[in-house]
Amino acid sequence: MANKHGDFSQKIDYVFKVVLIGDSAVGKSQLLARFSRNEFSLDSKATIGVEFQTRTLNIDNKTIKAQIWDTAGQERYRAVTSAYYRGAVGAMLVYDMTKRQSFDHVTRWLEELRGHADKNIIVMLIGNKLDLGTLRAVPAEDAKEFAERENLFFMETSALEATNVETAFLTVLTEIYRIISKKALIANDEQESSGNSALLRGTKIAIPPEPSGGSKSSCCMSN
Repeated sequence: MANKHGDFSQKIDYVFKVVLIGDSAVGKSQLLARFSRNEFSLDSKATIGVEFQTRTLNIDNKTIKAQIWDTAGQERYRAVTSAYYRGAVGAMLVYDMTKRQSFDHVTRWLEELRGHADKNIIVMLIGNKLDLGTLRAVPAEDAKEFAERENLFFMETSALEATNVETAFLTVLTEIYRIISKKALIANDEQESSGNSALLRGTKIAIPPEPSGGSKSSCCMSN
């Protein structure tokens, strides 16, 4: 759809920060690797602290830089919350469809997300590990019902087989763009009606500054 890692000579129209949340070992890092680099590692190690990847793509002829943040799901890293969620306009709430407990915990994760993030954040509920369908412990109907009740998008994915991963991220990013561009349009109309015809160009969504020296974020590391 566009280049994977971003062309720094390109004019970026929008930067969208999206966070991955959910229990440890549900496949958040694998989803991130599949979307940002089209990779999957069978010996993936648990995420320590916070990291992020970026991918630049085109939506409606606009250049969108997606900054996807991933954090460890273990309890001892929960202190990263406020910095982790700050500026996020989208979230992927991930559970392992073969582990009922990880689905039972999505309510708690959603409460935490809504307690720290913008109330209009776009959320996609993801049932990962669709490739292990014979081990399914969470019926799709249960997840659909929860998503409808909480006004979330819902999709089942397989990071291993790349099933629906691209679609899930693009659905969230496109919805964010739709909302943000509509807001920009309203702002433009208000400016023009007040006699100022200057257009809002290259609207940026506030995100924390990128740490130098790679994709690990040192601001949110936990001992």
